[in-house]
Amino acid sequence: MTTITGVDVHDVRFPTAAAGDGSDSINRGDYSATYVELSTDGGVAGTGFTFTNGQGNEITCAAVRALAPTLIGVDLDGDPLAFLRALTAHPQLRWIGPEKGALHMATGAVVNAVWDARAKLAGKPMWQFLAELPTEDLVAAVDFRHISDALTPGEAAAILDKGRAGLSERLEELRREGFPSYTTSVGWLGYPDEKVRALTRQAYAEGWRAMKMKVGGPIEDDVRRAGIIRAEIGPDALLMMDANQIWGVDEAIANMARLAEFDPYWIEEPTHPDDVLGHARIQRAVSPVRVATGEVAANRVVFKQLLQAGAIGVMQVDACRVAGIPEVLAELLLAAKFGVPVCPHSGGVGLCELVQHIAIFDYLRVGTSLDGRMIEYVDHLHEHFEDPVRTREGRYLVPTRAGYSSDMRAASIAEFSFPDGPAWN
Repeated sequence: MTTITGVDVHDVRFPTAAAGDGSDSINRGDYSATYVELSTDGGVAGTGFTFTNGQGNEITCAAVRALAPTLIGVDLDGDPLAFLRALTAHPQLRWIGPEKGALHMATGAVVNAVWDARAKLAGKPMWQFLAELPTEDLVAAVDFRHISDALTPGEAAAILDKGRAGLSERLEELRREGFPSYTTSVGWLGYPDEKVRALTRQAYAEGWRAMKMKVGGPIEDDVRRAGIIRAEIGPDALLMMDANQIWGVDEAIANMARLAEFDPYWIEEPTHPDDVLGHARIQRAVSPVRVATGEVAANRVVFKQLLQAGAIGVMQVDACRVAGIPEVLAELLLAAKFGVPVCPHSGGVGLCELVQHIAIFDYLRVGTSLDGRMIEYVDHLHEHFEDPVRTREGRYLVPTRAGYSSDMRAASIAEFSFPDGPAWN
């Protein structure tokens, strides 16, 4: 029995806005993390975080502090669903959710920290820890309340049991070849044309054959920039587009008609993230271009509706906007039930480090096919983590260190803590 004895939270922010890194049609931020450290009586510390965009990080930090009393004394090997519901169905804090917003993001940070500690105690990287868990343990971690009309525990168990077949062969393939990826680093909206051209040319030379650009500025600018990237990568590489929610439904359909000449593989977040029926209408109108969304989808119920409505061709789960590993499991299983590939949202602070574990587990135990599956890659801020991602020729390499790759370097926490760290003074 290993129990939680303490909770520390750090407001860590990186000044990315000045260079335009991470810029899109709506967001111009300083990439930030609400970083949580759990101490235990078992000699291991669990770490987790949620990603924010600068101002507002203090709110998710406050939400973690509000949840902290619920964590003290929790047994890491106790009932995972009971623990999850102690947070998501808190009799008072739930009112400022429920299961959405800053409170839910804070829940994701602390739940991920608990699962990080569990994987470390087992001496396994998170993907392996999850892939080797018995089916009944994985199913027991999922909250099926509000999604059982779309996915039952029995169906989830059948998916996971089926995933055991060929697992070792799939793992050997990943260790040999890596996991397919795409880069977003070439096409931030705040970059001038020549920087976009140079970064695209460099990425192609490094082996990337799938790239994403931001759209949602003046449509003529989007068309021009799409032409630059497509000219650099040729007709066979994949080009994805991301509007970051700025368009209305009719506007999205009209703009994608203009951008269709550049053969986009998907259009990401074409409209408001909660507009399930709007996404469905866009998907029907722009097909065979896929609609992709999920990075700000609040919870498993929203994903359930997107899948039920046939609104997406690619599902993009976020590792820490939802309630951590257990809710991500629910979303992966829902996607498998509906036959939609998962390409996790990444970038930000540490998201690449987390989602590599999610995607590998999904392939090994849930989806069992790489068809349509990719991990997003962004090339900044990895140096602040003890176990940063590794890539080769446009593919993620399988992590080997125990845990969720979420440990941030102590020096980085000290330097970039807000508002008193040297970086902000």
